Amino acid sequence: MGFFSLFSSTQVTQFAKSLAESLAKRYPPALDMNPEKKISQARLTRVLEETLMQATDFQREHKLGVFGKAKLGNEFKWQLKELGYSEKFIEVATEGLMVYVTRAAAPSGSAPGEKT
Repeated sequence: MGFFSLFSSTQVTQFAKSLAESLAKRYPPALDMNPEKKISQARLTRVLEETLMQATDFQREHKLGVFGKAKLGNEFKWQLKELGYSEKFIEVATEGLMVYVTRAAAPSGSAPGEKT
């Protein structure tokens, strides 16, 4: 079981890195840090949603538990920091990620946190 956990942890780390890099291609840190080059709120929302849907697919495929989701959130957050995003953007993006992966884990037809 220890080896499987290590492999799973490595997968989560690699996915978080690729997710952050994918986001950076569509919304580079330079845009986030330069107030004169902001993109529209609608476009930013669309970019974030499309990126976070990838995390939903990953969650469904790998069935991350509580620790796996926490690791994904932390790794994603650190990757965004390394790429040079603002603290505010990192907070919003990471919170969004956690909402998306939590919803992906909820049973079909029920809201997150709803008892079935």
